[in-house]
Amino acid sequence: MSDGNALSATLPYSLFISDLHLCDARPEISRAFLHLLQGEARHAERLYILGDLFEYWAGDDEVNDPHHQTIIHGLRALTQSGTACYFMHGNRDFLIGERFAEASGVTLLADPVLHELYDKRVLLSHGDLLCTDDVAYQEFRQLVRKLDWQQVFLQQPLATRKMQIEAIRMRSESEKSIKQADIMDVNDEAVAALFSDWAYPELLIHGHTHRPACHQLTLHGHSCQRWVLGDWYEQGSYLRLDATGCNSSLL
Repeated sequence: MSDGNALSATLPYSLFISDLHLCDARPEISRAFLHLLQGEARHAERLYILGDLFEYWAGDDEVNDPHHQTIIHGLRALTQSGTACYFMHGNRDFLIGERFAEASGVTLLADPVLHELYDKRVLLSHGDLLCTDDVAYQEFRQLVRKLDWQQVFLQQPLATRKMQIEAIRMRSESEKSIKQADIMDVNDEAVAALFSDWAYPELLIHGHTHRPACHQLTLHGHSCQRWVLGDWYEQGSYLRLDATGCNSSLL
């Protein structure tokens, strides 16, 4: 181990994950997540989940689902062990609310939000707001994030809500197959505007696009990094941040 790696191993750190899409149909991914909660995350100061923890979330009565109960208990055990856990809504689980937060011990975050970590200003987002070239999606997102739409939706029986979400997901997958790949990625101007709005923080960390990478940017004389988190469809991954910087790892 190099001196730099040895130093990093002793420093306080935070972990960032997104796009796990947990569900009954992919038990191996749920096991990988629980393994992270019981292992590496126990030694972290903070765990940030930046959206799409679940394949979908039809409302907080989903907390009674046996699979979700397992995940909630894992998160509760982590937070009780002393690791703070933060959750940001994704495009699949934006209906997660206070009932889930109370059961799991997580703290809900706005999107975007700025945190100061290890002498760095770190801007966090799920990332879908940056995909402005996908106009149809942005219109849909604006609709379903409205409080009145959510209130009407949540008044329906859980089974009905799940059927509607499955129909929306099937339509979305069909539409993706005919969309150009680049419109489902972030828009460079939207990224630059977000950095500007938050006075050019050193780091922006987000998920959503499933295109993990580190992008080095120079914006109006400011040196910035945009870290994109990986999805968990085939293998789990996380980003670790400490005073020496960021490093991505696979589970």
